[in-house]
This record gives sequence, structure tokens and C-alpha cells, in this order.
Amino acid sequence: MSEKLQGQVAVVTGAAQGLGYAIAKAYVGEGMKVALLDIRGDILQEVAAELKDAGGDALPITVDLSDAGDTQAAIDAVLAQYGTPRALVHNAALLITRSMLEITLEQWQREINIILQAAFILSKAVWKPMIDAGGGSIVYLSSGSGYKGFIEEVAYNPGKHGIEGLMKCLALEGAEHNIAVNAATPGAPINTPMSDSNYTEAQKKRWVDPAMLAPAFVMLAEQDGSGLTGHRVAARADGKWDAIDLL
Repeated sequence: MSEKLQGQVAVVTGAAQGLGYAIAKAYVGEGMKVALLDIRGDILQEVAAELKDAGGDALPITVDLSDAGDTQAAIDAVLAQYGTPRALVHNAALLITRSMLEITLEQWQREINIILQAAFILSKAVWKPMIDAGGGSIVYLSSGSGYKGFIEEVAYNPGKHGIEGLMKCLALEGAEHNIAVNAATPGAPINTPMSDSNYTEAQKKRWVDPAMLAPAFVMLAEQDGSGLTGHRVAARADGKWDAIDLL
């Protein structure tokens, strides 16, 4: 158990399933209090109950991260209950492949807002508290879509590119305040509900349990401005990680 994380607070979005669930479970294992944010309130309650039964302190908050007001209310509730988080992990995203001919503005905005607008609102809410607390760690989930192009990812692709841009900007600004800001990407295909809808059969033959990637997110939660910041971190299936400096 990490002495640096024990008793600290983490906020994890998309925590009901997949990688977000694995990260939240790993943080509870490190003795952290964890705020669980997800639109799937039914599953979220089950996850919270599981973590509490394991001796953890978990706060489930049902939230539509595509809605600015709902997102702000959710993070305000976290701050009121737990105070300043040590770590914010924005993992939630929506990927529905559509061509430019098919996608509507409303559909485009929903995907972008869950990825990028929510990242801004959540980070803005914890920024001053983290400064006052002497530091913290913010982690945005990226992917290959954060630096490459993919067909029919008309919203997801620019959303992930945008989140890496926000990371680079805030890593520079956060340095003087001891706040680490990084982007994390799965270093292996992972078995999640979203992956199941979008992975090829070849990728599914190689996918791994998201829990195998969780150790990298424990490492990231331990960072501050004096450590790893401004990097794209690949979480590997063997529990290891590697990082590329993007600043």
C-alpha cells in the first residue's frame, strides 16, 4: 500500500465498468477514498457496494458528463463530501463510429463534451483546491486516436486529440503549482464494453483484463509537478509502463 496515497482522495470517471472500474478498485486497494462518476447509476451502486464490502470508502455519483451543469454538480458534490482530491482520472468517453455523412451536430457534441468539455470542467473545479493543497495529479485517458487518425471517428478522434492538447497546456501551467498532468493510453487491447463494440476480431483475440493495466494508474496518482508530467503514458499488460515526454 502506497504511503503517498493512503487516506487520499481520487475521482474516477467512467468508473462503473471496464478500465475505470479497474482503476477505482486499485485505488481502494491503496487505501484511497474514491468518488465514482458514471452515467450508469445502476451498475455504479453495485460497484460502490462491492468496494465498501472490501473495506473501501466509495462515493457513487450518477452523472451525464455530456451536460455541463450535471458535470459541475457532480464534482461539486465530490469536493463537498471528500475535499480536495489527490488524483483526478478522467476515463469516461463515448465512441460511436459514424461517417461525416451520417453524424449530426448533436451526436458530435455529445462525444466531444464527454471527452473534452468534461475534462475542462472537472479540472477547473479541482485546480485551485489542488494548488491550495500543495499539488496533485490529473490524468486524462487518451488512445491511439489521440495522435493518429481513424476512419469514422469524426468526434472521438478530435476529442482525444483535444484532450492531449489540454494536458500539454495544463502540465506547463501546473508545474509551478506542483500539479502533474498526464495522458494515459492502454498499452494493450483491453476487454471493455466500448472495446467490444469497436474492436476487430483480431484485436479481441489479444485483449487483456483492464486490471492488468491498473498499476500504471497507481503510479500516476503518486505524481506531482516534481515527478512525471506532460507525458503520454502507456500502461502495459505486465503492470509496467513507458512514457513519452510531449512538452
